[in-house]
Amino acid sequence: MSARIVPDYRELANWLTTERAAGRRIALTNGCFDLLHVGHIRLLQAAAAEADCLVVALNSDASIRANKGAGRPLVPLVERMEVLAALACVDFVTSFEEATADDLLACLRPEVHCKGTDWTVDRVPERATVEAYGGRIAICGDPKTHSSSELASRIDPT
Repeated sequence: MSARIVPDYRELANWLTTERAAGRRIALTNGCFDLLHVGHIRLLQAAAAEADCLVVALNSDASIRANKGAGRPLVPLVERMEVLAALACVDFVTSFEEATADDLLACLRPEVHCKGTDWTVDRVPERATVEAYGGRIAICGDPKTHSSSELASRIDPT
């Protein structure tokens, strides 16, 4: 079964109310997920193990360009959403425009906010938001030895 794609995270809040009513706990992870690689898969599988329902929130194309520069993302948002929705461990895919996931997290209020091993709990930018609504942060996945940027540079070393 494919995950449900809900582009507007505000609309996703209604779906998550239904999930919680069914007794399911929500985990959320976010990022660019530009060129999907094994590090992403390991993060997503570990994040899915933290709760009953996994939401993946993707940075918009504009926010990626602002953060990573011209030429990024390599894969447009609608296609990144489709790829992630095809993964068995993912239940919902959404997106956000903001520089941080604070507004998204405050709206969706996942029980667990999952970040990769390149973060520590103390350095997660949205930590105060998650703690304010009673959620927790989990550091998931394997050591950060893979990246879309590194893959892109190997494809086009210029």
